[in-house]
Amino acid sequence: MTRTKLTQNVLNSTLSALLMLWVLPMTEAFSQETETIIQYLSGTGYQDTKEWEFMVTGGRNSGEWTTINVPSVWEQEGFGKYQYGIRFYGKPHPEGIADETGHYKYRFEVPKDWENRKIRIVFDGSMTDTEVRINGRSAGSKHQGAFYRFHYDVTEIVKFGEENLLEVTVSKESSNASVNLAERRADYWNFGGIFRPVFLEAVPAKFIERTAIDAKADGSFLAEVYLGDGIPNSLTVKAQVTDPEGKTVGSVIEEKIGSGSDKTVLKASFPQIKIWTAETPNLYHIRFSLFEGDRLLHTIDDRFGFRTMEVREKDGIYINGQRVILKGVNKHSFWPESGRTLNKELNYNAAKLIKEMNMNAVRLSHYPSDPEFLDACDELGLYVLHELGGWHGHYDEEVGRNLVKSLVTRDVNHPSVIFWDNGNEGGWNPALDDEFGRWDPQDRPVLHPQQMKSGIETMHYRSYGETQEYLRGDYIYMPTEFLHGLYDGGHGAGLHDYWELMRKHPRIGGGFLWVFADEGIARTDQDGRIDNQGNYAADGIVGPHHEKEGSFYTVKEVWSPVMLLGPGKLPLDFDGTIKVENRFDVTNLNQCVFEWSLTSFGGPLDQAGSKTIKEGRFSGPDVPAHGAGEIKVALPSNWQDADVLHVGVSDPEGRELWTWSYTWEKDSAFLSAGKGEPEFSETDGFFAVKAGDLELQIDKTNGQLKTLKESGKPMAFRGGPRFVVARRGDRTLDGTVDPEADKGIDRVYKEIEYKQYLEEISIQKQDGKVAVKARYFGPLSEVVWTVHPGGLLQLGYTYQYDGVVELAGVDFDYPEEEMEAIRWLGKGPYRVWQNRLHGTRLGIWENDYNDPIPGETFIYPEFKGYFDGWQWASFQTKEGTIHIANEKPDTYLGVYTPRDGRDKLLYTLPKTGIGVFDVIPAVRNKVNATDLVGPSSRPRWISGPTSHTLYFKFEAK
Repeated sequence: MTRTKLTQNVLNSTLSALLMLWVLPMTEAFSQETETIIQYLSGTGYQDTKEWEFMVTGGRNSGEWTTINVPSVWEQEGFGKYQYGIRFYGKPHPEGIADETGHYKYRFEVPKDWENRKIRIVFDGSMTDTEVRINGRSAGSKHQGAFYRFHYDVTEIVKFGEENLLEVTVSKESSNASVNLAERRADYWNFGGIFRPVFLEAVPAKFIERTAIDAKADGSFLAEVYLGDGIPNSLTVKAQVTDPEGKTVGSVIEEKIGSGSDKTVLKASFPQIKIWTAETPNLYHIRFSLFEGDRLLHTIDDRFGFRTMEVREKDGIYINGQRVILKGVNKHSFWPESGRTLNKELNYNAAKLIKEMNMNAVRLSHYPSDPEFLDACDELGLYVLHELGGWHGHYDEEVGRNLVKSLVTRDVNHPSVIFWDNGNEGGWNPALDDEFGRWDPQDRPVLHPQQMKSGIETMHYRSYGETQEYLRGDYIYMPTEFLHGLYDGGHGAGLHDYWELMRKHPRIGGGFLWVFADEGIARTDQDGRIDNQGNYAADGIVGPHHEKEGSFYTVKEVWSPVMLLGPGKLPLDFDGTIKVENRFDVTNLNQCVFEWSLTSFGGPLDQAGSKTIKEGRFSGPDVPAHGAGEIKVALPSNWQDADVLHVGVSDPEGRELWTWSYTWEKDSAFLSAGKGEPEFSETDGFFAVKAGDLELQIDKTNGQLKTLKESGKPMAFRGGPRFVVARRGDRTLDGTVDPEADKGIDRVYKEIEYKQYLEEISIQKQDGKVAVKARYFGPLSEVVWTVHPGGLLQLGYTYQYDGVVELAGVDFDYPEEEMEAIRWLGKGPYRVWQNRLHGTRLGIWENDYNDPIPGETFIYPEFKGYFDGWQWASFQTKEGTIHIANEKPDTYLGVYTPRDGRDKLLYTLPKTGIGVFDVIPAVRNKVNATDLVGPSSRPRWISGPTSHTLYFKFEAK
């Protein structure tokens, strides 16, 4: 992207990025007369806009002239009609579609001293058909295509030193059927309006039009420099490269303009340069200068990186001679309050979140992004698949050629861009494949996402077994969409299985999750309600405002480029040695920093929480990329006094990659007995036991907790232990799927019917404790309630169910409307599924009660669900506090029934209260049922007796 100096009316938000140009050393004297000058007619983006006159022809606030902020999508400004594209899928000009037209007017002045310059008006993006008039005269032919930069030469129709009238007509629908099919009939929101900046660009009469750079990892450099129309041949182009600190690199490169040519090619070689990769995003600046004799005519500045990208057939993707595996995500340009209108902060923040998940790649689905997002990818280090619009339909050749040219010429110099995508999922026009190379001296490979192209098979949404089959091919496999998210399903669920299968394969190119963020729009016609169009747009790893779901951290752990290996439970003779794998492509581990801490945890009654006993940090060992080695943690002799060893690692930029939790065998008495020996009495219906301030009744007909009082106040914790066992509705007794099952039953988990009745129950007092023992016929075979002095309640239980299950354990009733918060020790803070156990760490966590509706409200972490490795939990309620401790942290804590979206597309689970489970369900994604997402998603065969011991204490308000 061309770097230019701005006039005084350019806003401060853009000035900071350009001030760096002044500190670069100048090989030739120059002045403002030799620069490209930009004058914004609109603002620069979201929250930086200008008011234009506006009238829309249909929908809200139509038919009258008023004002609108530019840039913007007009729906978010209160105009027109909201519309989601897929409703009219495959129809180029359907009835009933929102086809309003927006009319814009804006008055502006062109400086008098621009009279000897060529003036262009530039639109960075307008949806969709756009016609421009200045002072009543047409600026040029109608532009078609929403996401592309276009410009008109308006030198002859502007008035210098006077007021000018700009009139713009924007049609939400295109008159070209192929544009509608490519851009407007897709699985995303359709908007209307001038949604990216509009500016005037003033260049000298003799000027450089654009450049296209090919800078390779060996230091070889080539730049195609294109000149404006009507340039004489007696000109010379010079260029000087500088590093980020402004120091010159190499000598000035220069080349004369060939006779009859509109371009020249500069070539050079630079030794000892720093290469660009996603791990080492080294960038250089270059200033191009156009001379006529000794007179400087025009200067432009750009930024680039030295890097070589190649696809080695039947082998892999190589950057600078090193094979890389792309770990990426698909990303729309979107923000709830502004639709497609973004700003620098939003673009950079999105790129930072992608990097935070340990991703190294992003696919621009399904259209060109803002230039600022590509700037962020260049600076932060992300490989980019840059995409021509086309969801399932494609552009025709005439329109498509113009749009390919716009896409490539705008972004050709970004080193982050390593592929061009020609549409998506059938939205390819093969006649346009060669057009990308016309404008790109690097001749980057062209992909057809969801098709074999350029030696890469990119097929979408294959099941785990199908993925295994694709990996048997003699091509490079790189699904440009997989593990389609929905609500809390997909993304992290099954990712570890897929990734262990994929990363070890010799011809894997990587993969791209669908999708980065929910594209929920804040409806200005519904008081700002987030609308995800049902389940269509609720597919993100983060929410619409980038709220982090549990899968965010699962992806972060699974895709960490540094992996600590070995068991999570340490032997008691552990000497601090941990095996480590370096999964970076370039970085040596000696550039990373490891940090460790020994932490002890208090119990549920100890408000002090966790305490760090010892901590330290050290540089990583000398382990090259793709290598393996060991680290040594310098543990003190009393390390076993702690409860957990945390070991984390940060990359050379100081970003935390992941922190692992290690534990060891250790007895922990989180709840203890007190004073007040228990006494009991008996009626026909129950046993009554009192100890200290605790009073409880055990039902003699079923052995369950009947009533409970603390300090004379009733608490509604009761009704258990109840044995709960369930499996998917289409599951047979042998674990297979019934092909005759009703449609959608694979999303419904049904409780398994079983015979269960009490055979014997008794009570006795012994050793200062009262015990109620119940023996049953059925899966739940034994329950022992033991009341200790001071009101400590102990529960031991044994069950045996032999068969295929997807949920198994016991639960208790407690009214959800009485619940306020939870504080707990375990692996958190996010809930887990059987196929999404990664992404948590051991600690003490707190969470207020919440009950969000997936796809409609976005509160994380969710209060309800299944939680791993728990040791104790304190539930704060309106009645008081319920403390529960787990003798062995080898079960899952169940907190009510996880809520699915209103459409029940992921799961419907049995209604449970506060439970302790040995088996929890896997979760599906939008495309694949659980059985299709890998080994960890399959049902569990269980057999033999299972026994657990829990402890309870109660505090009344």
